[in-house]
Amino acid sequence: MFSMELTEEQRDLRDWVHGFAADVVRPAAAEWDEREETPWEIVREAAKIGLYGFETIAELWADPTGLSMPIANEELFWGDGGIGMSIFGTTLAVAGIFTAGTPDQLAEWVPNCFGDADDPKLAAYCVSEPEAGSDVGAMRTRARYDEASDEWVISGQKAWITNGGIANVHVVMASVDPELGSRGQAAFVVPPGTAGVVATRKIRKHGLHASHTADVFFDDVRVPGRCVLGGREKLDARLARVREAQGGRGHAAFGTFEMSRPTVGAQAIGIARAAYEYALDYAGTREQFGRPIVDNQAIAFTLADMRTEIDAARLLVWRAAWMGRNDKTFDAAQGSMSKLKAGDVAVWATERAIQILGGAGYSREHPVERMHRDAKIYQIFEGTAEIQRLVIARALTGRHLR
Repeated sequence: MFSMELTEEQRDLRDWVHGFAADVVRPAAAEWDEREETPWEIVREAAKIGLYGFETIAELWADPTGLSMPIANEELFWGDGGIGMSIFGTTLAVAGIFTAGTPDQLAEWVPNCFGDADDPKLAAYCVSEPEAGSDVGAMRTRARYDEASDEWVISGQKAWITNGGIANVHVVMASVDPELGSRGQAAFVVPPGTAGVVATRKIRKHGLHASHTADVFFDDVRVPGRCVLGGREKLDARLARVREAQGGRGHAAFGTFEMSRPTVGAQAIGIARAAYEYALDYAGTREQFGRPIVDNQAIAFTLADMRTEIDAARLLVWRAAWMGRNDKTFDAAQGSMSKLKAGDVAVWATERAIQILGGAGYSREHPVERMHRDAKIYQIFEGTAEIQRLVIARALTGRHLR
């Protein structure tokens, strides 16, 4: 029987993460935003209660409805976007391993992404480059196989990498056959402590200040042969099919991003919801002309539109998450739809929240200013809003639009 009611387990998950976000994350959000540092103390707290760790992520992904991951992300990012990204940013690298890796590789590397409760670790997914953001086919990072030592040698630069340089595990996209463009690329695990991984510049960002972002350089980095995700035999077979014009899977990062887009959308919704709720409370207590400003139709209608847009975006995210978990084809790029809508709503809703608060909203005395800064990235990373529209349009028309 069709039902949109959450299960008891999903409600318990929502309340558990929400409690952590309310009690631990929110009280510390402004401090870590000002410090612009990774909130290791809070990551450790999340690890101690089991929120950050391999077992929890596995349980979230195991939900047959696909909703547990978006639910958890929405609640955590309702607490704060920057801290939320520090805690859940690792999951993108894990998704990269899950998408392309073998069962043995999952068992070996995913636990290394998280560490343990006493000594938590982070992971980084390295795709973007200075000249290859939306245009992944322009990737310059190279990986060559050294037969004599059974090692892959990786050289290149990655840009704007979440947890870059401070991660225990880096999952790196590199070209193994540049002549094949994006179809000649593969994913590699760079194990902890590997020599040649250098991150000299931490990027100071508009938002998500508590999340570490850096450029990462790979200077002839050598990793064992087993570190190519999926295995060398599978890679060689895929490249052979491409060379013979028999097809083969496209860019190796696409599957990871399709898997992660509903989750990223849920993060944006969490930020948008937080701003909406704050503006709603403020409007009920702030008085002008002898009455609360919420009694003014312009304010009330804006709040109505904010709630409607947030709920609509969440439904798109949940649909895409369910489709992805149940191997339904994204025939209309529903994953991209969910991320596009959620990102646009987050930016719009946080801006409306600032407008409702007026001058107070523009100051750092109220969190909507920070929420607005945090929201903007959701129209940019993991595919800009323009790229999402391009993906959707191609799916609808069947034409290779540019």
